[in-house]
Amino acid sequence: MAPIINVRDLWRAGADPGSFMFQATVDRDDLSDTLRGGMELTRPANCVAAGVLTATGAFVAGIDNAAVATAVAVATTAVAVAAGNAVNDYFDREIDAINQPDRPIPRGAVSPRGALAFAAALFGLAVALAVRLPPTAIVIAVVNLVALVTYTTVFKGTPGLGNGLVSYLVGSTFLFGGAAVGSLDAPLVLAVLAALSTFTREVIKDVEDLAGDREKGLRTLPVAIGARRSLWVGTGTLAVAVAVSPLPYLLGTFGAAYLAVVAVADAVMVYACYEAFADPTAAQAHFKYGTFLAAVAFVIGRAVLLV
Repeated sequence: MAPIINVRDLWRAGADPGSFMFQATVDRDDLSDTLRGGMELTRPANCVAAGVLTATGAFVAGIDNAAVATAVAVATTAVAVAAGNAVNDYFDREIDAINQPDRPIPRGAVSPRGALAFAAALFGLAVALAVRLPPTAIVIAVVNLVALVTYTTVFKGTPGLGNGLVSYLVGSTFLFGGAAVGSLDAPLVLAVLAALSTFTREVIKDVEDLAGDREKGLRTLPVAIGARRSLWVGTGTLAVAVAVSPLPYLLGTFGAAYLAVVAVADAVMVYACYEAFADPTAAQAHFKYGTFLAAVAFVIGRAVLLV
């Protein structure tokens, strides 16, 4: 049995009871900050958003009795994105110490090694969840986990390639949802449309941030080839997305309701591209509405068939 510590005896021995209570309070505060820091590393809003995209892909696939597979896919996506975000903070810790000193690692809430261990645990959990899904979904999950790590370590500072990898990851969340429930037809078109439009949005965002990125020495596409050329690259990419968007209607997958909504989405994104040459900040905001409408078009297209 452990000896009982008497506070009065400690005081008689010269110890200050207040120091023990203060240390306990400090320890509790440190633990609270560490837990909060760990949560911040994952960027919960991004994880939820990615999970919603995966659920959308599963719904668009139109497979009955797929609730369990959808839930597992959503959880896998959310955990994988959390792991990727934690890895990103680990490798960006020196930049964040200057630009975002309130992030968990710079402010000391989480150590670099702790962040890396946390990310590894999350990656392990994502793999454990993914192996419960069909083989195609497992392949997509493995490719995406590798992509999440290589983006930060290899591609993030490469003009164009970093944008392309981010675009693939966004599009693949829809594809992963479809693969999880066993159908890739409609989700594949949605994934391609999402990836292409995301690339354009990423380019517009880089043009918006051009001055700051150049000052920081970042190698984005606009820094490498100029703002106007970059916007033309983004516009060309969007043109392909617009050309692809009617396919679900032309192939008979969805009806006129889908076509009507996706046409509005296309118009909004095309206008945002035009606007980006004069005001990339406004264009960035408007482009988001277009990409949201494009996803809604697929949901409406599938929902109409269920009525």
